[in-house]
Amino acid sequence: MKRKMLTPQIITMILAAMLLGGLLIAGCKETIREKTPPESFVIHPEWSKNAVIYEVNLRQYTPEGTFEAFAAHLPRLKEMGVDILWFMPIHPIGELNRKGSLGSYYSIRDYKAVNPEFGDMDDFKALVKQARELGMYVILDWVANHTAWDHAWVTENPEFYQKDEEGNMVSPYDWSDVVALDYNNEQMRSEMLDALRFWVAEAGIDGYRCDVAGLVPVDFWDRARSELDGIKKVFMLAEAEQSDHHVNAFDMSYAWELHHIMNDIAAGKKNTKDLDRYFSRHDSTFPADAYRMLFITNHDENSWNGTVSERLGDAAGTFAMLTFTLPGMPLLYSGQEAALDKRLRFFEKDTIEWGDYELAGFYSDLIRLREDNPALWSGEAGGKMKKIKTTDDASVYAFIRRKDKDAVLVFANLSGEAREFGLKAGTKERVFALWPEGDTVTLGPESGFSLSPWEYLIMTGKWE
Repeated sequence: MKRKMLTPQIITMILAAMLLGGLLIAGCKETIREKTPPESFVIHPEWSKNAVIYEVNLRQYTPEGTFEAFAAHLPRLKEMGVDILWFMPIHPIGELNRKGSLGSYYSIRDYKAVNPEFGDMDDFKALVKQARELGMYVILDWVANHTAWDHAWVTENPEFYQKDEEGNMVSPYDWSDVVALDYNNEQMRSEMLDALRFWVAEAGIDGYRCDVAGLVPVDFWDRARSELDGIKKVFMLAEAEQSDHHVNAFDMSYAWELHHIMNDIAAGKKNTKDLDRYFSRHDSTFPADAYRMLFITNHDENSWNGTVSERLGDAAGTFAMLTFTLPGMPLLYSGQEAALDKRLRFFEKDTIEWGDYELAGFYSDLIRLREDNPALWSGEAGGKMKKIKTTDDASVYAFIRRKDKDAVLVFANLSGEAREFGLKAGTKERVFALWPEGDTVTLGPESGFSLSPWEYLIMTGKWE
């Protein structure tokens, strides 16, 4: 990966340029909020504040594609530093109007059952128990917006579904293998809430990742969170990008817009100014304690939009680093630690090729960096991001995050060309350590430095 390896002379030049006075940032201004974001009343589980989430594509994870086979990977994932395991839907898949030979995980035929391809309920409970014994937490993918066409409700409770003008049930978008539910029906809402409570109470899971959460009314999610917290404190992730989801219902939501900006910067279509505009909008829209999920890949991106290599190329390592250092919670997808470089088929068996887990060490290092530095934790548990102004702000993205006495600085060349740049310096000396080497350096007089294409530099230290 493109971590900067520095000589003592270069270190002196770089660090000298970074003496930024009391704030460490000469000429840096805090983002001006255009409006007041909504207040959040969500109380996050204590264990989530510095957690890393990992998406499990169970079908493709092992040749067997079962809970039992996946369990063998738990110690490896624990060693890597994973905290939250998000399982794509584990429910029986519809057969009517099925896509492909195995169908979509997201075509649910029974909300209270387990897909027999993966094992049975006892197998899943055993897996949850093993994960918890290792100090990890389990959340399930929940599909509340639609069901399979052969879900029992279709025939037994047709009033649970949306209809067109002619009275026919409808599919959302072009998802022809599923049928849309109608949240104007209170009985359907009650049944859905009952199913959500079931997995928390019976299987001991720790929360949900909620599929296309924006298509389901916010008041339903608010009630669901309240009822689930009555059983145990849960963690809720919305596949959406709505600030009102964070008022009462969700701990975290997808940072889709940021992800797309990263893809565009790697492709040369955007630059760091687009990141500035994004964070300005974000900070005026989302509550300060809203967790945002940061990622360079997931099951949708991998299968439909391209592998990490296809979308990010040589920039992959740099943007992966940013998902661990920008405000939010980093996501790892199945195979990411093995540099997965194929689009996994969505409706067929397509086992991940693991090799020697070539990026496991890289991600372990980033996880430890984040865990060890409260400045990088999520929401208000972590530090706010403040830009460091450079002489090449269009290509170099530089920022500091501070929490109490803990500080982390990041300099990233977000371009395919070598860049030389400088910083305005202050006068007060400060000591930092280069990550991951740990070399101790003292900031000195003003100077300048350079980074090769897509290279980055991280420093950590105490703000005494």
